[in-house]
Amino acid sequence: MKEKNKEKKEPELEKIADEPVFEKDLGEVLATWDFPEFIMHERGKLWYILFGAIFLALIIYSYFSDNLLFAIIIALFIITYFSMERRGPINIQVAITEDGILINSKFFAFEDLQDFYIIYYPPRVKNLYFQPKNHLRPAIVWPLEDENPVEIRKILLKYLPEDLEKEEIPASESVSKILRL
Repeated sequence: MKEKNKEKKEPELEKIADEPVFEKDLGEVLATWDFPEFIMHERGKLWYILFGAIFLALIIYSYFSDNLLFAIIIALFIITYFSMERRGPINIQVAITEDGILINSKFFAFEDLQDFYIIYYPPRVKNLYFQPKNHLRPAIVWPLEDENPVEIRKILLKYLPEDLEKEEIPASESVSKILRL
């Protein structure tokens, strides 16, 4: 029973292409693939020791600076991080349609997106980025996995401009890769 409920929450993209899941027609599905929510990095004992020492130092600092809120934020981060690591990544299904992009069942119309860019340095970095028009929203990042970036670019150029100035991954993404977060 529980497995059937999970299947209903995240419809398969093939079903989206054939059956109207939404009230609004999303147009023809032009490309579809899936990827894990996050990458499970290999971490040795040294990483866990350093991670623990840093966060213990931050908790001690928050105590001596009488900053209870900081201690709560650190504790919530640790709990969230390790619960996600324990659960493991879920598979995210994405699609590019004639009207926008689809992430599992969340739709973003092309009108709401400013542009896209592709950072492609295989095998380490193969990402597709979408910049929303609302700059308060973060960029949408999709790993390209085994998709052909030239074909994806051809599809997207029909609907969105490409930002050719961006050639490197964002700094926040670089830091998280270095720290294996």
